[in-house]
Amino acid sequence: AHGSGPDLPTDQRFEDGGSLVFDTEPLAERVEILGAPVVELEVAADRPVAFVVARLSDVAPDGAATRVTYGVLNLTHKDGHAAPAPLTPGRRYRVRLELGDVAQAFPPGHRVRLALSTAYWPIVWPAPEPVTLTVVTGTSTLELPVRPPDPADAELPPLPPPEAPPPLPTTVLESARATRTIHHDIAAGVVTQETCQDSGLYRLDDIDLTVQTVVTERYEIRPDDPLSARAEVASTVRMRRGDWRIETRTRAALSATREEFRVQATLDAFEGEARVFGQSWNTAVPRDLV
Repeated sequence: AHGSGPDLPTDQRFEDGGSLVFDTEPLAERVEILGAPVVELEVAADRPVAFVVARLSDVAPDGAATRVTYGVLNLTHKDGHAAPAPLTPGRRYRVRLELGDVAQAFPPGHRVRLALSTAYWPIVWPAPEPVTLTVVTGTSTLELPVRPPDPADAELPPLPPPEAPPPLPTTVLESARATRTIHHDIAAGVVTQETCQDSGLYRLDDIDLTVQTVVTERYEIRPDDPLSARAEVASTVRMRRGDWRIETRTRAALSATREEFRVQATLDAFEGEARVFGQSWNTAVPRDLV
């Protein structure tokens, strides 16, 4: 499904604008898939490190594209994860990419779309250089795990309601909220995605504990410069009971050069107004064909 929640994929037409797209004709009848779609590609890259991303979408008659499943392959791992090796620019390779397992029904009149790209920010950290990937269409294939119609489906009883323990007695003091914004600075050429998940302020009545958790994420990139990619996550957790009050604040930022990832992080803990613990990290990790 697509939606506006912090973790849900939105309409894929924006992503498709930067991808190589293949559509079926409108389906004459309902098509069900169950399992993992598989893409086999014959490709050539112009850089020694490159990714290929494959997204499968359901395209409605009005053009709306709902992501069904996707898969990612670092092409330096084309022969397995044990011994990745740089690509030879211009050389053709045969690669197999298995997308995530899924159960999906495509209605009549809809299209099945396969979209290929070399990046999928911020889900995938970009390769160190912009990549042009050539796909040989005549020898590349998409295999769908089609589930044939089964008349017995009509006899299946409806699923029972989910079972769950009774909720904890809770008093909501401030409502929860979740936001997600994407900002494109045309002049600077910078795209920024920000999300915030705030649990709200609530009290666990049985133990008289008041809690709030706020997590913010920020992802920034200039699409023409993969080395401009930067991710930052900050989290604040607050708890109180009577006069007792504690709070933790954490922040982690990730950036990269051509040779290494750079991780900067901080952790601070407070009891009341006093800072009782603090630590910071500044680490470099070799990219190792990533």
